[in-house]
Amino acid sequence: MTQRRARWLPLLAASVLASAGTLRAETAPIEPGTELTLDRAVQIALAYHPARLAAESQAQAAGERVGQARSGILPQVFGVAEYLRGTDNGIGDTAYLPALGIPRAPTAGRNVNQLTQTFDNYAAGVSAFQYLFDFGRARGLIAQRDAEADAQRARLKLVELDLVFEVSRAYFDLVGAREIVKVFEQAVAQRREHLNEAHVKSKAGLRPEIDSYTAEAELARSQLHLVDARNAAATAKVTLDTAMGLGERAPEYRQADVLPKPQPLTEPVSVYVGRAFENRPDLKMLQDDARAAGAEIAEYKSDYLPSLGAAAGVNTRGQTATPGTNFYAGLVVSWPIFNGFLTDHEVAEARLRQDAVRHAIADLRQRVALDVQRGFLDLQASLERIHEADQTLTASRVELDLASKRYETGLGSIIELTDAQRRYTEDGAAYVRAVAGFAIANAALARDTGVSVPRG
Repeated sequence: MTQRRARWLPLLAASVLASAGTLRAETAPIEPGTELTLDRAVQIALAYHPARLAAESQAQAAGERVGQARSGILPQVFGVAEYLRGTDNGIGDTAYLPALGIPRAPTAGRNVNQLTQTFDNYAAGVSAFQYLFDFGRARGLIAQRDAEADAQRARLKLVELDLVFEVSRAYFDLVGAREIVKVFEQAVAQRREHLNEAHVKSKAGLRPEIDSYTAEAELARSQLHLVDARNAAATAKVTLDTAMGLGERAPEYRQADVLPKPQPLTEPVSVYVGRAFENRPDLKMLQDDARAAGAEIAEYKSDYLPSLGAAAGVNTRGQTATPGTNFYAGLVVSWPIFNGFLTDHEVAEARLRQDAVRHAIADLRQRVALDVQRGFLDLQASLERIHEADQTLTASRVELDLASKRYETGLGSIIELTDAQRRYTEDGAAYVRAVAGFAIANAALARDTGVSVPRG
């Protein structure tokens, strides 16, 4: 992949992602019998595949958690209104802690243990609380949720990157499978011609009768291979339909692209490794996790120090038409002076989790480098396979031409001819597999470097 191609790959990926959002409104992603390009297949996968839709929903949900965290530093306003019908028995100087379902009874009521006479009771109020300052808890929670949201967005990018590769691999597999079908269709046509020739020569006494049976057997073998090739193509189409997220809904369509023209590698493997370290979404995801762990440490450490807020409210309570109204306003300082060493353990746990993420990043970097180096070597090997397969196919074509001429002139045997035919067919299929293998290896290296799929 050249520098020029590397520059436009991110633009292509962005264009594909932007257009993918408009596809969901369409009634049919592919019209029956229409032409399907690789770009279109990628767009459909990014718009319809359940794995991407699930990852997108997870990323959006993580974004909402950022808003939940930010709500803690905004004003909190509460309102309450009550009407109770109850007795009015005084409790004197009785002391107790408030409990759910036990309202505060009047100290000096109108009655003493009178349970038959009841009165109307009214209460209404509005209160407000405003966060002012702490030493990292509120802001730390926001930073933690923000980093977690970034991690989910990186995970979405990773799902998209995997989908692009899976669609590309399935697409090139289908192109290669259909090209191999053409190879075996040509082989069947050649076998029929040679069978007719063998029949004519054997009836004329120019060739033994075994030539006809040998040619007939070769025709049957080639037809069997054609059945297998067509089944492989049908399976490849089902695989592509599934990779696009369509499954059984996919209609029949035509492929527009042929296998890409192989291009030699012009950059050293170190460039690809550096590109992977910069672009791989799974690395970014772990880096965001480490950032979230750091924010969590600051959040827990804030419990060593106080927090400050402002509170205000107004309420109205009474039993008559003119109830009493009161208001309050002031500052609230809270400080967990001792909580059984809970904060120490929370801080230690958060630091250990951050260390674990850092070790995971180091491990992933090694695996990323391995993936890229292996993909680089596979791509180099695929170029060599194409070269060797092309030379072999050229030689097989010449061999078949010579064997055909020798058989026509009576100098060659039917075994020589059928062997040449078989080798030519096998070499033709091997050449198609080599070119398709290059396209898939090219896509795999692009996936390993995190830069979408290059086109040949």
